[in-house]
Amino acid sequence: MNRIGIAVASLLIAVMVAASTMFVVDQRQVAVVYALGEIKEVITEPGLKFKLPPPFQNIVFLDKRVQTLDSPETRPIFTAEKKSLIIDWLIKWRVTEPRQFIRNNGTDMRTLESRLSPIVQAAFNEEITKRTVRGVLSAERDKVMQDVRNRLIDEARAFGIEIVDVRIKRVDFVADITDSVYKRMESERKQVANELRSQGVAEGVKIMADADKQREVIIAEAYRDAQKVKGEGDAKASALYADSFGRDPQFAQFYRSLEAYRASFRSRNDVMVVDPSSEFFRAMRGNGAAPPAPAGKR
Repeated sequence: MNRIGIAVASLLIAVMVAASTMFVVDQRQVAVVYALGEIKEVITEPGLKFKLPPPFQNIVFLDKRVQTLDSPETRPIFTAEKKSLIIDWLIKWRVTEPRQFIRNNGTDMRTLESRLSPIVQAAFNEEITKRTVRGVLSAERDKVMQDVRNRLIDEARAFGIEIVDVRIKRVDFVADITDSVYKRMESERKQVANELRSQGVAEGVKIMADADKQREVIIAEAYRDAQKVKGEGDAKASALYADSFGRDPQFAQFYRSLEAYRASFRSRNDVMVVDPSSEFFRAMRGNGAAPPAPAGKR
């Protein structure tokens, strides 16, 4: 039984030792083999690999995928016009030299990011201070990102990494400038609105004046036409009266007498003191004589 136990134990130990000499390299990783604290080998090809058992050799894995570093904080940067801008940026990087990377940063990615962030910020400061606000916002935005990437090439090589891309996520003014810009925009919009209102009022007054003028012209023309028609009617009436009176003078005198009576006794309050035998009442007496012109009121 002791021999069997010793054989089993020996087998287990052999399996454990064999297992400690094998490791798998993922295609997303780089394996760094340490031998007594020194880098012995860097393995970039994926698959099953072998090494000496600890403590002779140890394995450290590094991620070789593209990593993203965002700006940790937003600091104002002055442009060529001494305007303060807030720049949010990001960079894409990956490990290209594992030996150099471990010598400078160890195996922790966060150590590299803490050291790389101020370098990137300084590069942006250098490029932004050479340009105007308009250039940073539109015309030279791509040029800024390209120049920052060129500045970081040597620094990245010293860290054992490659800068894949540099991007500006957001460009904004600081809070005080933003408020002043909004206030100026609001003032300009109000000024434009007031100008449009005043133009509308002027147009309205002009339209009303033109309408009043047209109304007066229309009324005047209508009055002129009415007077013309009325005159023509009076002329025709006079002609008819003259023709009728010419055919029967006695009837004409009688009609004139009736008109005189109508004009004299228009109201019940009219009072006239006249001799009944006067010529004014001749038509009423029925003698057929023509009465004289209407007497005046007293």
